[in-house]
Amino acid sequence: MSARKKIRVLVVDDSIVFRETLARAIAQDPSIEVVATAADPYMARDKILELEPDVMTLDVEMPRMNGIEFLKRLMPQYPIPVIMVSAVSETVFDALNAGAVDFVTKPDVSSGRSQDSLVSELIVKIKVASMAKVRPLAGNAGSRPSVPSGQGAVKRNLIITIGASTGGTEAIDTVLKGFSANMPGTVIVQHMPPVFTAMYANRLNHTCAVQVKEARTGDLILPGRVLIAPGDHHMRIKRLNNDYMVECFRGDKVNGHCPSVDVLFNSVANIVGRNAIGVILTGMGNDGANGLLALRKAGARTIGQDERSSIVYGMPKAALEIGAVQEQVPLTMIARKIYSLM
Repeated sequence: MSARKKIRVLVVDDSIVFRETLARAIAQDPSIEVVATAADPYMARDKILELEPDVMTLDVEMPRMNGIEFLKRLMPQYPIPVIMVSAVSETVFDALNAGAVDFVTKPDVSSGRSQDSLVSELIVKIKVASMAKVRPLAGNAGSRPSVPSGQGAVKRNLIITIGASTGGTEAIDTVLKGFSANMPGTVIVQHMPPVFTAMYANRLNHTCAVQVKEARTGDLILPGRVLIAPGDHHMRIKRLNNDYMVECFRGDKVNGHCPSVDVLFNSVANIVGRNAIGVILTGMGNDGANGLLALRKAGARTIGQDERSSIVYGMPKAALEIGAVQEQVPLTMIARKIYSLM
């Protein structure tokens, strides 16, 4: 029986100390081989052509050309799974928009993040990225959904709930850009670290017709409002007289995640039941599958992103396999499908 093929990784960072330390650390994992390191995008491009790595880790801030500009130039010709290694900054969302699969944050004194925690998180994300489907940016152009016109009054007690992980930032962006300003109240879990969930919500709020905000305990779920679970907090919904509100709380990881999609979906199934629409998007693992099944059993309508449009077809596949998904839909048709179910 032949040994399992190692994931071949290229590490790109302008700091020689950080670059070599990171390369040595991730190479300790038996399933990873660091095939090369590079100090800037020009060296990285040469290494990609020569060695054809499976995954690249990429610094955002570099001399000669920053990581985001490099991604924009690289992806149309050489689509490769890329994980950004960045300081805490909104630029990671520009990188994800330019084609990166995921990101990790560099060790930081103020956040207390250690080198060890960075390495362990990066190893997991390299393994996920090695299975991701990366498309040239040109393939994504012009694929924004259209918003159906002539929508009537929205039922106040109808709730849309969405869960996503790897690839989800761009997938959620695509779905929400298909929402009109009077959509039913929407609650979302996207696996993401703290601080970034607020940045992400603020970014979406400026580009979508609906109001988008990072959730806080006591926030009401209202038509035209989207609430995103804060990083490091689970989110569940509760009834408040004739309305629904969210509760955000710290807790143990569920399915390896906090926030967990299952925690949100199960609460929506229990509290809202048949007046809900559940959507599971791209991501690794099975978080959300059991919760989506609970939603379906409670009478809610359920949608899963299809394999072709998923960056990582893990969570939607897990949900489909246990009978939780009523309909599989391409990403750009999900908003329209939600409208048809309303």
